Amino acid sequence: MAGRGELTDAAWERIEPLLPRVDGRGRPWRDHRQVVNGVLWRLRTGAPWRDLPERYGPWQTVYERFARWEADGTWASLLEHVRVRDDAVGRVEWTIAVDSTVIRAHQHAAGVRKKGAADGDELEDPGRSQACQALGRSRGGLTTKIHLAVDGRGLPLSIVLTPGNVNDATVFGEVLDGIRVPRAAAGRPRTTPERVLGDKAYSSRAIRHLLRRRGIAATIPERRDQEANRRRRGRLGGRPPAFDKEIYRGRNVVERCFARLKQFRAVATRFDKLADRYRAGVVLASLILWLREPGR
Repeated sequence: MAGRGELTDAAWERIEPLLPRVDGRGRPWRDHRQVVNGVLWRLRTGAPWRDLPERYGPWQTVYERFARWEADGTWASLLEHVRVRDDAVGRVEWTIAVDSTVIRAHQHAAGVRKKGAADGDELEDPGRSQACQALGRSRGGLTTKIHLAVDGRGLPLSIVLTPGNVNDATVFGEVLDGIRVPRAAAGRPRTTPERVLGDKAYSSRAIRHLLRRRGIAATIPERRDQEANRRRRGRLGGRPPAFDKEIYRGRNVVERCFARLKQFRAVATRFDKLADRYRAGVVLASLILWLREPGR
């Protein structure tokens, strides 16, 4: 019987055939389910890896496999598989919502080792090193920002990390490009949603032009300053962008997704020094959301 927060039998049956069967170094794997449940325990509690309960095996084994599967793309492949399966049966709703949330970085996340400069005489600039690890300094301290695009059910389709002081609009193109769901049969991956819902942070001429060029409908409210400037210019200001309040109400699915992801304390607060490790945790938490979706 699965413990609290562990994989259910149904979820395990879905992902077990997709996990690597060979170590690659001639040594037998420790039980995959035990290790994955250990990773989920740490993700749910936010505890240090060294405090992992003994029932999950040596903490070094659990952490090493978490890190290896992040590096070789195993976690991302599992998430892609469940997306493909859902899209093949028509469960994915292609009216997407985009938004971001700021994550406070724990002091342990700020201690990544700085690499030396090209000549070996000077250390790399600390600010640049932090930016490379998706850490930004603001009035509240070091933060990371998670940018999401979710489908109509509130399940993540694209995940992008940036420093916490990065503007949402500047990352929109990268978030949109991150939407890629391969076909179960032959054909190109699905990359174009039917509609994008976003708040006023995404109300820019560049974003609206990008969506029009790709044939994607937009439901994004106009900012007050933009509205005032348009009216001030009279006929030269053009027509106001189309906006449907009823459709816009569906944007709250992305807020609900952030709330569900933050049930995992290692997502709600960043403890990982490396951005790739932290993103792997977000990917794994997203996988659990997909596996828990009703109707599976």
